[in-house]
Amino acid sequence: MSPLSAEPMGRRRFLQVGAAGLVVIGGGAFAGTRLFDQPSPGPIGPGTDLVARTEAARRRSGTVVRRELRAAATEVDLGGRVVRTWAYDGTVPGREIRVRAGDELRVRLVNDLPAETTVHWHGLALRNDMDGVPGLTQDAVAPGAGFDYSFVVPDPGTHWFHPHVGVQLDTGLQAPLIVEDPAEPGGYDMEVVLVLDDWTDGWGDSPETILERMAREGMVMGGTAMDGMGHGGSAMEDTMPSPDRPLGADTGDVAHPAHLINGRLPEDPYVIRSRPGHRVRLRIINAGSDTAYRFAVGGHTLTVTHTDGFPVEPVDVETLIIGMGERYDVVLTAGDGAFPVVAVPEGKDAPSGFALLRTASAHVPVPGASPAELRGRLLTYGALAPTGEVALDPQDPDRELELALQMVDGGRKWFLNGAGFGDHEPLEIRADERVRLVLRNESMMFHPMHVHGHTFALGAGDRPGIRKDTVNVLPMETLTVDLQADNPGQWAVHCHNIYHAELGMTTVLSYVP
Repeated sequence: MSPLSAEPMGRRRFLQVGAAGLVVIGGGAFAGTRLFDQPSPGPIGPGTDLVARTEAARRRSGTVVRRELRAAATEVDLGGRVVRTWAYDGTVPGREIRVRAGDELRVRLVNDLPAETTVHWHGLALRNDMDGVPGLTQDAVAPGAGFDYSFVVPDPGTHWFHPHVGVQLDTGLQAPLIVEDPAEPGGYDMEVVLVLDDWTDGWGDSPETILERMAREGMVMGGTAMDGMGHGGSAMEDTMPSPDRPLGADTGDVAHPAHLINGRLPEDPYVIRSRPGHRVRLRIINAGSDTAYRFAVGGHTLTVTHTDGFPVEPVDVETLIIGMGERYDVVLTAGDGAFPVVAVPEGKDAPSGFALLRTASAHVPVPGASPAELRGRLLTYGALAPTGEVALDPQDPDRELELALQMVDGGRKWFLNGAGFGDHEPLEIRADERVRLVLRNESMMFHPMHVHGHTFALGAGDRPGIRKDTVNVLPMETLTVDLQADNPGQWAVHCHNIYHAELGMTTVLSYVP
């Protein structure tokens, strides 16, 4: 089980946590563990003095930003299709929260849902007791109750927030969190946030029905149920990544009936209105649960400036692939006319997400337009380098930990290091260590692996690696990432395919004394 679930923990984890002197409850989210209110000795819990001291030492602007966030069932118009879903403040995506680095954010979550929920602040190295993982960092917020999130927002960048309970991510509960850098030079005339999302709630099968079916039937690849080895009778070379299929042949398990950009269908798309010659900054967020997107803007080159909120040396491309949970900032110089903005579900036979960039009266591209840029220069991690101010100082690791990413029982379960959540062994680290994670994908699907509360440097040989918090690990690929253990507590590590996480592909990065 993952920390998104509300199931009893496995016996091995029960004995392990109990031996550490921690209270264990028989049910509840995050497999029933309660680390967030426990004293030492044992794992360093979210409520400890060390967490509080780390928060107090963060650089502050002196500004407090307040917001109320109401999660509730509602009807939303996706652009000609009205659906019943769950959303923040009745909109999809939810209203953007915008702060400056160093501000204190205080958000009152009001839960008007018929189920427990939380808020996870994706991409932020925030204090551990505000991370929103039920049972690990806080109690889940009951229906009709509320919770006050309060933390210093340390780093600028494009981030977002969403629940961390069950498969609630595959509803409308999502919204951007933009952290501005007061020292950023700018260099653009306007800024637009684009949220990409795969949609099923209130239209196709419910997320809960999809999860139940996957747990019962496993994954399907090319219409054929996968065998125990995960190859579905296909030759391995036919499923591996290639220039035409950068993520491999199988990129997801769910046939979402729609793909949205800023909550809009292609038939009534979101429109970016600008002027010819204006430089436009796009902050692109993949809020999908099971879909990577190939993004492009017809007739335009994209200059990539940030990934997962951290700046990179600018690189020009025509198209880029964004895994679930990833973010990219790009800048383009707007042409004269109307241009398609497309988010193609990578590896899926499905209609693309579609928006418009309009700078003048002109013929409007039709939904389904496939601009040539989609087949142009494709961004790779290797083409990116961090800017000097965010590059992680080179240092030999104090600790190296392996994470094997595994499909089990034909895709009915997804494991890390041979165990699903609840039977997992935590990844123990100590404060101030340089930690190397070796991510070894032993499955034939890519996995966007996300580490809470930290950013890491992607291994890049002899040169500094880009800073990220979510990285796509390709089929049968091994990646290394280095992080500085400077944010004590208990942190979830999981695949951001929400269904893989719910079926076990989650563990804990656990600070210990």
